[in-house]
Amino acid sequence: MSGTTTAAAGLRRRAAGAGANRWVVLVVLCVSLLLVAVDATVLHVAVPAVTEDLRPGAIELLWIVDTYPLVCASLLILFGTLGDKVGRRRILLLGYALFGVASALAAFAGSAQTLIVARALLGVGGAMIMPATLSILRQVFPDRRERALAIGIWSAVAAVGAAVGPLLGGFLLEHFWWGSVFLVNIPLMLVSLPVGRLLLPESRGAANGPWDVVGALMAAAGLFGVVLGVKRLGGGELGLFTVVPLLVGAVLIVLFVRRQRRRLHPLVDLGMFRRPAFSTSVGCIVLAMLALVGLELIAAQYLQLVLGLSPLETGLRLLPLTFAAMAAGLAGARLLRRFGPRRMVCGGFVLTALAVLTLTAMGGSDNTGLLLFGFLLLGFGLETTLFAAYESMLSEAPPEQAGGAAAIGETSYQLGAGIGIALLGSVMNAAYAPGLKSVPGVPASASDAAGHSLGEAYEVAGQLGGPVGVALRRVARDSFVHGLHVTLLVSAGLLLLGAVMALRLPRVMQCEAPPAEVELPAPRGVAESRVSA
Repeated sequence: MSGTTTAAAGLRRRAAGAGANRWVVLVVLCVSLLLVAVDATVLHVAVPAVTEDLRPGAIELLWIVDTYPLVCASLLILFGTLGDKVGRRRILLLGYALFGVASALAAFAGSAQTLIVARALLGVGGAMIMPATLSILRQVFPDRRERALAIGIWSAVAAVGAAVGPLLGGFLLEHFWWGSVFLVNIPLMLVSLPVGRLLLPESRGAANGPWDVVGALMAAAGLFGVVLGVKRLGGGELGLFTVVPLLVGAVLIVLFVRRQRRRLHPLVDLGMFRRPAFSTSVGCIVLAMLALVGLELIAAQYLQLVLGLSPLETGLRLLPLTFAAMAAGLAGARLLRRFGPRRMVCGGFVLTALAVLTLTAMGGSDNTGLLLFGFLLLGFGLETTLFAAYESMLSEAPPEQAGGAAAIGETSYQLGAGIGIALLGSVMNAAYAPGLKSVPGVPASASDAAGHSLGEAYEVAGQLGGPVGVALRRVARDSFVHGLHVTLLVSAGLLLLGAVMALRLPRVMQCEAPPAEVELPAPRGVAESRVSA
């Protein structure tokens, strides 16, 4: 009798603290996400300092930059599903520890090879952290209305992290050495580990059947090959080292899908894709990221090479996009309740397409008002789309598959970004290069070199000098602006395609009744709780 009374008292204490605890849990999860998002971009401004200090070769430098996102994208499904099996909090805390150790290794790396290994370990840690944050959030907020608000805050933090990375890196480089961009992770991880262990709830999916180790490795290897091939395509590489990883990766993913369909207890329940809301949400995430990353890359080149802005000025010009994304994330829950997933995702895509079409008015001279308006519209529209798509995808997934669903969403995000750089970069090059073929007085070899990029065209123009160099520089700038307009039009078309795709989403936000019991960490002395699946 006394045991029953004690258990009931423990449940009452947990229920009384659940309302406050889940928002504290959200803060811890957002700090985790912020670290991962910042680390994805913080190295970009440190590349010149790393090059000067470590003297890496061209291939080593490429791997220093690309290893982190490549490894992270490849392992998302592996660690997302492993968290469902062994415990999401456990995977998250291990990710914290690995992220801290890898940050120290990267900060004090004495060679390019050591830095590459450290960046790979950071990618492993990031892959452990990212799906765990979303899957724990799915468990802690069983009420869809509250979960929508939590996802809005989560996505706003992701937008902040992507923007803060280059700014934080630039500040640290002005006052310290390049390793400091990694060293800032360590104190935050030292705080996150004990706080996460104390406050985060443990949860896992159904314990049916063994974890499919072979399937997890197939998914990781397949995604590694596809992402590597897509990244190389985005850089204009079309050789054996691009085609082979793409083909091998695609074959492994096909074999992985076939294996999952045959297994009684699959690693990833592919039946989720038969739900229109889930599959459509994943497709919308891919299309939204495809447009965003490609446009950001080209916009940064336009601001620096055409308008002549410094890297810091370029970052400041892109900040309105981030602020608008933050606002959309924070307002997303209210908008979703009012308009529903279908109208919200459709509206976000249409708004983004209008922003892109507005930016086609950009020319060879600066227009601050136009850029401000276009970037505000772009940030708000894209974040509205991404927020509603993520929320719909996560709500459609069964609680026991939360880790796998979160990993699928994050993988779609990464693949969309890679495909966007490859596709829109190819469109840009196809529209830009032909204009440089017939500049009077420029040799054919110089024209070919100038056709690779606007930066190379400026270098060739400087070498030629005189009126011919001036003419080449002017034609190259005009061709780049023309290519930018063509790319923006293609992007607008893809965004409108996404709006049509979103018509398959539910019209209204179905708010199911929350489960009767959602256990959060018990007070000291009470056994560790588990979230009911």
